Amino acid sequence: MNAIVTVVGSDKVGIIAKVSAYMADNGINIIDITQTILSGNFVMMMMVNLDNAKVVVEDLRENMNKLAVDMGVEINVMNEKVFSAMHRV
Repeated sequence: MNAIVTVVGSDKVGIIAKVSAYMADNGINIIDITQTILSGNFVMMMMVNLDNAKVVVEDLRENMNKLAVDMGVEINVMNEKVFSAMHRV
């Protein structure tokens, strides 16, 4: 299963490092990643593969929420198929 992870918040050192370290520590492969600074806000989108993950998607969401609170950002995790359906033109 693939998922889309979005991170939005004030730019600060370590956002990419902390999110990607969590993914690596839990066997989640980052397939694609993009990030930018938009009007002073950090914006990142990742596509991750959970086929070999040590956590289920519900735990990933919960742990990303905890990490988001610690970093003062917003992190969302969504199944790739749901994301694609929501953003179809």
